[in-house]
Amino acid sequence: MLRNGIWLSVILIFLFAGCSVRPFDMSRFVTPQEKTPAALNPDHMGSDLATKSGQDDHSVVPEFRENSVLGTESMKNQDKLIAKTGRDHEAHKLLRHVPGGGHALSKQSDSIIEEELVYDLPMTENALVKRFIDYYSGDGKKTFSIWMERSSRYLPMMQEIFASEGLPRDLTYLAMVESGFNDKAYSWAHAVGPWQFIESTGERYGLQNDWWRDERRDPVKATIAAARYLKDLHGQFNGNWYLAIAAYNAGPGKIRRAVKKYNSEDFWALTHGSYLRRETKEYIPKLLAVIKLAKQPERYGFNDLAYQEPFSFETTILPTSTDLAVVASLSGVEYDEIKKLNPELKRWCSPPDALDYELRLPIGTLDDFEKKYATLPQSKRANYVRHTITSGDTLLALSNRYGVRVKDIERLNQIHNPRALQLGRNLLIPLNPDFDARAVKELKDDYKRSRRQFYTVREGDSLWSISRKFNVSQKQLRVWNMLGWSNHISPGQRLVVSSHAATVRKANTSPSQNGSLLKMVYRVQPGDTLWGIGRQFAVETHQIRDWNNLSNNHILQPGESLTLMVRDQSSG
Repeated sequence: MLRNGIWLSVILIFLFAGCSVRPFDMSRFVTPQEKTPAALNPDHMGSDLATKSGQDDHSVVPEFRENSVLGTESMKNQDKLIAKTGRDHEAHKLLRHVPGGGHALSKQSDSIIEEELVYDLPMTENALVKRFIDYYSGDGKKTFSIWMERSSRYLPMMQEIFASEGLPRDLTYLAMVESGFNDKAYSWAHAVGPWQFIESTGERYGLQNDWWRDERRDPVKATIAAARYLKDLHGQFNGNWYLAIAAYNAGPGKIRRAVKKYNSEDFWALTHGSYLRRETKEYIPKLLAVIKLAKQPERYGFNDLAYQEPFSFETTILPTSTDLAVVASLSGVEYDEIKKLNPELKRWCSPPDALDYELRLPIGTLDDFEKKYATLPQSKRANYVRHTITSGDTLLALSNRYGVRVKDIERLNQIHNPRALQLGRNLLIPLNPDFDARAVKELKDDYKRSRRQFYTVREGDSLWSISRKFNVSQKQLRVWNMLGWSNHISPGQRLVVSSHAATVRKANTSPSQNGSLLKMVYRVQPGDTLWGIGRQFAVETHQIRDWNNLSNNHILQPGESLTLMVRDQSSG
């Protein structure tokens, strides 16, 4: 500790001597102050929405420490909360990066003493947290490495925004759990961006979404919205961060009902019951595991990571809609670089309805761009117009309306039969003779969609409603779940809802080299169990459930018919 104290003193002297590190410039990121919602949506959060006081006091945030070498005491039966208040977070961050990797040599020996890690979010150690540490550093290591490499691009900006709102900096790792810092992430529940906002919540916190842009994808705007949302949740749950974080996942109403149901504000106590979904029960353990891994990656085998450069840019104002290809050309950079700095833009240009649109440019290109842009005629800023086909439209009519050639419309939009225009289809009209096909490609969204593989039927569900929920057809659901022509489903029944899961199921039930599979019907006898039937016919119990659409708590009844896929012992 003496040696650590010497290092800390040296660093503080170095800082006060005028060699300070340049602070992160928030002025580049924070937009003009938006009006914070006075109350959250009652449909999702219940009626008691107001916080206990006008403003939470976050001027001093407790910091939680642990030694980076775990003790030898067993943690089998209880969680260990490590909490110690302090104010030397920044000094410890600097200490971790001094020569030698942040370690200090003991005066009494040459052994290395690990420095203390500092947290500003309550940290808990238990079996579930350890399970996710083991997973992310084991089977999930490749994916976690990608997340870590992205983290350096966004964390500095996110942590400064959270600090400006009085929130723990470590809370920004929630974006890693939500999306892996992927600004184009799109979940099965239609949540979007690094912070995975659904549209209604995003709208409440000032995030606009239309055909041209989706501000939920913008790392700066979405982080500001996430900080304000989490701050509101923290107030709703009386300063309990675990409940607030769980509410970010499940919704405040769900967590409030869980607290009432189990008469406890202890998150870990709520996880013992069946009311919360598994996803919510594992949400905080995942976050705590991510924080521990991210703060000491080398300890868990994450070496030679190719960290990305921090998110930095200059901004310009576009008075009217401008093609990004024009911006890239005038800036002397690649088109994809402009798109990467402005991920909220879903199309090839700034939104036509947005006057004085603020666009990001790579560092060092602003002056040159603005000089060239000032001399560019307004007619040359936008090279395309989107037109949606309506009844009565013809290419000749569109040609006359926009003053362009029919063959240019056909070539740009790859129209092979001009007499078969589909109502509702979007066409790009080229306003200038020099055009390329990039804009046509961007008529389609570029979200990175994830698919849920299984769904447990609830009261009131139907095949139609489930097909709509997961953007699949009723026929696909019938085929994947072997329902035949029946529309009958029961609460608790587990359904395949994606082609990937159906493929996995098919592979698990396909014939092996030792014989073909035969379909048979077995009639349940008194005393039968799934386990016993599985042993009798050499199949797994989960296969019997899948083949017959049985829930996990299904009770067999004598006389019940079960479909089984058994191996033909006479073949092979």
